[in-house]
Amino acid sequence: MIVNQANLHGLAVSYSTAYNKSFEATQSNYQKIATTVPSTTGEQNYKWLGQMPRMKEWIGEREVQSLAAYDYSIKNKPFEMTIGVPRDDIEDDKYGVYTPLFSNMGEAAALHPDELTFGALMNGFTAKCYDGKAFFAADHKMGGVTYSNLGTQELSMESYKAARASIMSIRGDKGKSLKLVPDLLVVSPAKEEEARTILEAELINGTSNIMKGTAKLLVEPELAEHPDYWFLLCTNRFLKPIIYQERKKIKFTSFTKDTDENVFMNNQFIYGADGRSNAGYGFWQMAYGSTGATKAQG
Repeated sequence: MIVNQANLHGLAVSYSTAYNKSFEATQSNYQKIATTVPSTTGEQNYKWLGQMPRMKEWIGEREVQSLAAYDYSIKNKPFEMTIGVPRDDIEDDKYGVYTPLFSNMGEAAALHPDELTFGALMNGFTAKCYDGKAFFAADHKMGGVTYSNLGTQELSMESYKAARASIMSIRGDKGKSLKLVPDLLVVSPAKEEEARTILEAELINGTSNIMKGTAKLLVEPELAEHPDYWFLLCTNRFLKPIIYQERKKIKFTSFTKDTDENVFMNNQFIYGADGRSNAGYGFWQMAYGSTGATKAQG
Protein backbone atom coordinates (compact mmCIF):
# COMPACT_ATOMS: atom_id res chain seq x y z
CA MET A 1 0.00 0.00 0.00
CA ILE A 2 1.18 3.50 -0.77
CA VAL A 3 1.36 5.23 2.60
CA ASN A 4 -0.51 8.51 2.24
CA GLN A 5 -3.22 10.16 4.31
CA ALA A 6 -6.05 9.02 2.04
CA ASN A 7 -5.04 5.35 2.31
CA LEU A 8 -4.33 5.63 6.01
CA HIS A 9 -7.77 7.16 6.56
CA GLY A 10 -9.36 4.27 4.71
CA LEU A 11 -7.36 1.79 6.79
CA ALA A 12 -8.43 3.51 10.02
CA VAL A 13 -12.06 3.28 8.90
CA SER A 14 -11.60 -0.43 8.18
CA TYR A 15 -10.05 -1.10 11.59
CA SER A 16 -12.70 1.03 13.29
CA THR A 17 -15.46 -0.91 11.51
CA ALA A 18 -14.02 -4.21 12.71
CA TYR A 19 -13.85 -2.79 16.24
CA ASN A 20 -17.42 -1.45 16.18
CA LYS A 21 -18.97 -4.60 14.70
CA SER A 22 -17.37 -6.74 17.36
CA PHE A 23 -18.33 -4.26 20.09
CA GLU A 24 -21.98 -4.31 19.04
CA ALA A 25 -22.12 -8.10 18.63
CA THR A 26 -20.55 -8.95 22.00
CA GLN A 27 -22.98 -10.07 24.69
CA SER A 28 -22.22 -8.56 28.09
CA ASN A 29 -23.85 -9.36 31.43
CA TYR A 30 -23.21 -6.30 33.58
CA GLN A 31 -26.69 -4.88 32.88
CA LYS A 32 -28.17 -7.86 34.75
CA ILE A 33 -26.62 -6.85 38.07
CA ALA A 34 -25.81 -3.16 37.65
CA THR A 35 -27.61 0.11 36.99
CA THR A 36 -25.74 2.40 34.59
CA VAL A 37 -25.44 5.90 36.02
CA PRO A 38 -24.09 8.66 33.74
CA SER A 39 -21.47 10.89 35.32
CA THR A 40 -20.47 14.43 34.43
CA THR A 41 -17.61 14.94 36.89
CA GLY A 42 -14.55 13.06 38.08
CA GLU A 43 -16.41 11.82 41.14
CA GLN A 44 -20.08 11.14 41.82
CA ASN A 45 -21.63 11.35 45.28
CA TYR A 46 -24.43 8.98 46.32
CA LYS A 47 -25.37 10.32 49.75
CA TRP A 48 -29.04 9.49 49.05
CA LEU A 49 -28.26 5.76 49.25
CA GLY A 50 -29.19 5.75 52.94
CA GLN A 51 -32.88 6.03 52.08
CA MET A 52 -35.37 3.56 50.61
CA PRO A 53 -38.54 5.72 50.69
CA ARG A 54 -42.06 4.28 50.83
CA MET A 55 -45.57 5.70 50.80
CA LYS A 56 -47.39 6.40 54.10
CA GLU A 57 -50.79 7.66 55.08
CA TRP A 58 -50.94 11.47 54.94
CA ILE A 59 -52.04 12.67 58.35
CA GLY A 60 -51.36 16.27 59.24
CA GLU A 61 -48.27 17.80 57.66
CA ARG A 62 -46.06 15.93 55.23
CA GLU A 63 -43.22 13.96 56.80
CA VAL A 64 -40.03 14.99 55.01
CA GLN A 65 -37.68 12.04 54.55
CA SER A 66 -34.28 13.70 54.93
CA LEU A 67 -31.14 12.28 53.39
CA ALA A 68 -29.12 10.14 55.76
CA ALA A 69 -25.71 11.40 56.84
CA TYR A 70 -23.69 9.21 54.46
CA ASP A 71 -20.94 10.37 52.15
CA TYR A 72 -20.40 7.64 49.58
CA SER A 73 -18.69 8.51 46.31
CA ILE A 74 -17.49 6.62 43.25
CA LYS A 75 -14.43 8.04 41.50
CA ASN A 76 -14.11 7.59 37.77
CA LYS A 77 -10.96 5.91 36.49
CA PRO A 78 -9.37 6.11 33.03
CA PHE A 79 -8.93 2.89 31.03
CA GLU A 80 -7.19 2.29 27.72
CA MET A 81 -5.85 -0.32 25.31
CA THR A 82 -3.47 0.47 22.48
CA ILE A 83 -2.18 -1.35 19.42
CA GLY A 84 0.87 -0.36 17.40
CA VAL A 85 0.96 -1.37 13.71
CA PRO A 86 4.43 -1.17 12.08
CA ARG A 87 4.54 1.18 9.11
CA ASP A 88 6.54 -1.42 7.18
CA ASP A 89 3.64 -3.91 7.43
CA ILE A 90 1.30 -1.40 5.88
CA GLU A 91 3.74 -0.60 3.10
CA ASP A 92 4.15 -4.35 2.48
CA ASP A 93 0.37 -4.93 2.31
CA LYS A 94 0.28 -6.97 5.55
CA TYR A 95 -2.25 -4.71 7.23
CA GLY A 96 -5.07 -7.25 6.79
CA VAL A 97 -3.59 -9.61 9.38
CA TYR A 98 -4.34 -7.03 12.06
CA THR A 99 -8.09 -6.84 11.41
CA PRO A 100 -8.95 -9.74 13.82
CA LEU A 101 -6.94 -7.96 16.49
CA PHE A 102 -9.20 -4.93 16.22
CA SER A 103 -12.22 -7.20 16.42
CA ASN A 104 -10.77 -8.56 19.65
CA MET A 105 -10.28 -4.98 20.84
CA GLY A 106 -13.98 -4.24 20.28
CA GLU A 107 -14.93 -7.37 22.19
CA ALA A 108 -12.65 -6.42 25.09
CA ALA A 109 -14.16 -2.92 25.20
CA ALA A 110 -17.70 -4.33 25.31
CA LEU A 111 -16.78 -6.71 28.13
CA HIS A 112 -14.93 -4.11 30.18
CA PRO A 113 -18.05 -3.14 32.21
CA ASP A 114 -18.40 -6.84 33.11
CA GLU A 115 -14.90 -6.81 34.54
CA LEU A 116 -15.69 -3.75 36.65
CA THR A 117 -19.13 -4.77 37.91
CA PHE A 118 -18.45 -8.43 38.63
CA GLY A 119 -15.09 -7.39 40.05
CA ALA A 120 -16.96 -5.12 42.46
CA LEU A 121 -19.30 -7.99 43.35
CA MET A 122 -16.38 -10.30 44.16
CA ASN A 123 -14.61 -7.53 46.12
CA GLY A 124 -17.77 -6.87 48.13
CA PHE A 125 -16.51 -8.96 51.05
CA THR A 126 -13.92 -6.27 51.80
CA ALA A 127 -14.79 -3.13 49.78
CA LYS A 128 -17.02 -0.66 51.63
CA CYS A 129 -20.45 0.58 50.62
CA TYR A 130 -22.41 3.67 51.68
CA ASP A 131 -22.67 2.80 55.41
CA GLY A 132 -18.90 2.43 55.79
CA LYS A 133 -19.05 -1.36 56.14
CA ALA A 134 -18.11 -4.01 53.62
CA PHE A 135 -20.90 -4.45 51.06
CA PHE A 136 -21.31 -8.01 52.36
CA ALA A 137 -21.15 -7.70 56.14
CA ALA A 138 -22.66 -9.30 59.23
CA ASP A 139 -23.43 -6.01 60.99
CA HIS A 140 -25.33 -3.67 58.68
CA LYS A 141 -27.79 -1.54 60.66
CA MET A 142 -31.19 -0.26 59.56
CA GLY A 143 -33.99 1.07 61.73
CA GLY A 144 -32.09 0.12 64.85
CA VAL A 145 -31.85 -3.52 63.73
CA THR A 146 -28.66 -5.35 62.74
CA TYR A 147 -28.76 -7.39 59.55
CA SER A 148 -26.31 -9.71 57.84
CA ASN A 149 -26.02 -10.19 54.09
CA LEU A 150 -22.80 -12.19 54.46
CA GLY A 151 -22.52 -15.95 54.26
CA THR A 152 -19.73 -18.51 54.32
CA GLN A 153 -21.70 -21.65 53.45
CA GLU A 154 -21.09 -23.33 50.12
CA LEU A 155 -23.98 -23.26 47.68
CA SER A 156 -26.66 -25.79 48.62
CA MET A 157 -30.41 -25.90 48.84
CA GLU A 158 -30.29 -24.97 52.53
CA SER A 159 -27.87 -22.07 52.09
CA TYR A 160 -29.91 -20.79 49.14
CA LYS A 161 -33.07 -20.83 51.25
CA ALA A 162 -31.28 -18.99 54.06
CA ALA A 163 -30.01 -16.30 51.68
CA ARG A 164 -33.46 -15.84 50.17
CA ALA A 165 -35.07 -15.52 53.59
CA SER A 166 -32.36 -13.09 54.69
CA ILE A 167 -33.11 -10.61 51.89
CA MET A 168 -36.89 -10.93 52.13
CA SER A 169 -36.85 -10.37 55.92
CA ILE A 170 -35.17 -6.95 55.85
CA ARG A 171 -37.30 -4.10 57.17
CA GLY A 172 -36.87 -0.36 56.65
CA ASP A 173 -36.18 2.34 59.22
CA LYS A 174 -39.92 2.48 60.05
CA GLY A 175 -40.05 -1.24 60.76
CA LYS A 176 -41.98 -2.03 57.57
CA SER A 177 -40.92 -4.69 55.09
CA LEU A 178 -38.90 -3.44 52.13
CA LYS A 179 -40.68 -6.06 49.99
CA LEU A 180 -37.43 -7.20 48.42
CA VAL A 181 -37.64 -10.46 46.50
CA PRO A 182 -34.33 -11.83 45.13
CA ASP A 183 -34.54 -12.93 41.52
CA LEU A 184 -30.99 -13.69 40.30
CA LEU A 185 -28.50 -16.32 41.49
CA VAL A 186 -24.96 -15.62 40.27
CA VAL A 187 -22.43 -18.47 40.35
CA SER A 188 -19.11 -19.48 38.86
CA PRO A 189 -18.90 -22.18 36.16
CA ALA A 190 -17.78 -24.61 38.88
CA LYS A 191 -21.13 -24.25 40.69
CA GLU A 192 -23.41 -24.42 37.65
CA GLU A 193 -24.63 -27.97 38.28
CA GLU A 194 -25.61 -27.31 41.88
CA ALA A 195 -27.27 -24.02 40.96
CA ARG A 196 -29.30 -25.59 38.14
CA THR A 197 -30.44 -28.35 40.48
CA ILE A 198 -31.69 -25.78 42.99
CA LEU A 199 -33.49 -23.59 40.47
CA GLU A 200 -34.52 -25.93 37.66
CA ALA A 201 -34.94 -29.50 38.90
CA GLU A 202 -38.50 -30.80 39.20
CA LEU A 203 -37.55 -33.37 41.80
CA ILE A 204 -34.64 -33.62 44.27
CA ASN A 205 -34.15 -37.03 45.86
CA GLY A 206 -37.70 -37.94 44.86
CA THR A 207 -39.24 -34.86 46.49
CA SER A 208 -40.84 -31.92 44.69
CA ASN A 209 -38.45 -28.99 44.44
CA ILE A 210 -40.38 -26.06 45.92
CA MET A 211 -37.52 -23.67 45.08
CA LYS A 212 -37.78 -24.34 41.35
CA GLY A 213 -38.10 -21.08 39.42
CA THR A 214 -37.66 -18.81 42.44
CA ALA A 215 -34.76 -17.01 40.68
CA LYS A 216 -33.01 -16.88 37.35
CA LEU A 217 -29.51 -18.28 37.00
CA LEU A 218 -26.45 -16.42 35.76
CA VAL A 219 -23.30 -18.52 35.31
CA GLU A 220 -20.63 -15.85 35.08
CA PRO A 221 -17.12 -16.66 33.75
CA GLU A 222 -15.71 -13.63 35.61
CA LEU A 223 -16.25 -15.56 38.87
CA ALA A 224 -13.86 -18.32 37.80
CA GLU A 225 -11.10 -16.77 39.90
CA HIS A 226 -13.25 -17.38 43.00
CA PRO A 227 -15.12 -20.59 42.10
CA ASP A 228 -16.76 -21.02 45.52
CA TYR A 229 -18.29 -17.53 45.64
CA TRP A 230 -22.01 -17.21 44.97
CA PHE A 231 -24.46 -14.33 45.14
CA LEU A 232 -28.21 -13.92 45.39
CA LEU A 233 -29.42 -10.54 44.13
CA CYS A 234 -32.58 -8.49 43.88
CA THR A 235 -32.41 -6.98 40.40
CA ASN A 236 -36.08 -6.20 39.80
CA ARG A 237 -35.98 -2.67 41.21
CA PHE A 238 -34.95 0.53 39.40
CA LEU A 239 -31.59 0.56 41.20
CA LYS A 240 -29.71 -2.73 41.04
CA PRO A 241 -27.19 -3.81 43.72
CA ILE A 242 -24.16 -2.68 41.69
CA ILE A 243 -23.65 0.74 40.11
CA TYR A 244 -21.79 1.07 36.80
CA GLN A 245 -20.77 4.70 36.58
CA GLU A 246 -19.93 5.95 33.08
CA ARG A 247 -18.11 9.26 32.63
CA LYS A 248 -16.85 8.77 29.06
CA LYS A 249 -17.88 5.98 26.72
CA ILE A 250 -15.01 3.91 25.32
CA LYS A 251 -14.00 5.49 22.01
CA PHE A 252 -11.77 4.27 19.17
CA THR A 253 -9.00 6.67 18.06
CA SER A 254 -5.92 6.59 15.84
CA PHE A 255 -2.61 8.44 15.36
CA THR A 256 -1.40 7.96 11.80
CA LYS A 257 0.00 11.29 10.64
CA ASP A 258 3.66 11.47 9.63
CA THR A 259 4.02 14.32 12.10
CA ASP A 260 2.74 12.21 15.02
CA GLU A 261 5.57 11.36 17.41
CA ASN A 262 4.87 7.62 17.33
CA VAL A 263 5.30 7.58 13.54
CA PHE A 264 8.42 9.76 13.50
CA MET A 265 10.20 8.11 16.44
CA ASN A 266 9.03 4.48 16.29
CA ASN A 267 7.89 4.01 12.70
CA GLN A 268 4.49 2.70 13.76
CA PHE A 269 0.88 3.80 13.60
CA ILE A 270 -1.08 3.81 16.84
CA TYR A 271 -4.70 2.71 17.24
CA GLY A 272 -6.45 2.61 20.58
CA ALA A 273 -9.57 2.87 22.65
CA ASP A 274 -10.11 4.68 25.93
CA GLY A 275 -12.84 5.69 28.32
CA ARG A 276 -13.56 6.70 31.91
CA SER A 277 -15.81 4.76 34.26
CA ASN A 278 -15.94 2.77 37.48
CA ALA A 279 -18.20 0.49 39.50
CA GLY A 280 -19.46 0.74 43.05
CA TYR A 281 -22.28 -0.33 45.32
CA GLY A 282 -25.97 0.45 45.61
CA PHE A 283 -28.14 -0.91 48.42
CA TRP A 284 -26.57 -3.75 50.42
CA GLN A 285 -30.15 -4.76 51.28
CA MET A 286 -30.57 -6.08 47.73
CA ALA A 287 -27.67 -8.54 47.79
CA TYR A 288 -26.44 -11.59 49.66
CA GLY A 289 -22.95 -12.92 49.12
CA SER A 290 -21.23 -16.08 50.32
CA THR A 291 -17.58 -17.05 50.12
CA GLY A 292 -18.61 -20.72 50.03
CA ALA A 293 -15.72 -21.56 52.35
CA THR A 294 -17.80 -23.65 54.77
CA LYS A 295 -18.83 -27.03 53.44
CA ALA A 296 -22.41 -28.21 53.85
CA GLN A 297 -23.11 -30.80 56.54
CA GLY A 298 -23.80 -34.38 55.52
